[in-house]
Amino acid sequence: MDFERELSEALAAARLAGEYVRREYESFTPIPDAPASISTHVDRESQEVILRRLRAAFPTDGLVAEERTPTLAAVPAGAGRVWVVDPIDGTRAFAMKNGEFAVMIGLTAGGRPVVGVVLEPVADRVTYAAAGFGCWVRVGDGEPTRCRVSDRGRLADSTLVQSRSKPGKPKPTVGALGPARVVETYSAGLKLAIVARGEAELYVNDYVGFHDWDVCAGQVLVEEAGGRVTLFDGTPIRYGEPQPGRRGMIASNGRVHDEAVRRLAGL
Repeated sequence: MDFERELSEALAAARLAGEYVRREYESFTPIPDAPASISTHVDRESQEVILRRLRAAFPTDGLVAEERTPTLAAVPAGAGRVWVVDPIDGTRAFAMKNGEFAVMIGLTAGGRPVVGVVLEPVADRVTYAAAGFGCWVRVGDGEPTRCRVSDRGRLADSTLVQSRSKPGKPKPTVGALGPARVVETYSAGLKLAIVARGEAELYVNDYVGFHDWDVCAGQVLVEEAGGRVTLFDGTPIRYGEPQPGRRGMIASNGRVHDEAVRRLAGL
């Protein structure tokens, strides 16, 4: 199936939300000690901007999103196609004003992710993909460039991108994988885009019970760029199902995936 129209509308919705978020970011007073659970009025309005656009374009599709907003509440559950939205992925980074956040829009069809957009308002960069269309990145008004995962095949030579860890307390996943280099940033969307663009070989999300909106858009990027995304045990991520049973996620260039699954099995 061709998802060209869906991708176009997702890009338009992300652009509108990104413009709003960028304006608010410029005047936002930083919160240096912002908690991981923080939510702001910018999250909620960004979500409404996105959902109103998608609802107008695809009135029969379902909606899943992080914030409780009017448009989300008005849409009944049970649709075969579902838009999955994180209006600001990395709100803590937004509040701290370090730029490490993204607007994320994904679409699932029959529980399978088929469209993904990850827009970085501060960098003015968008990485996007659709099933069968490939993965692309565009900076500002520049020309899109095709994204491909890296071709490194050994964990010992790999770059691992992960969430920020506490100083002096390396994550157990780093010890298990033994990468050559570790890069840390907020926002799952940014990390998945980094893998899709070939800037890292591996992203490990060790959160139990992560939500669909944390990874849906980014999964499409990685897979369309030639990589793999699974749960810790190597099985597929199932969308639209209860979250508690999930045990972490691995996104990779595909070449190091099986070895990563084996090494993380004991954690």
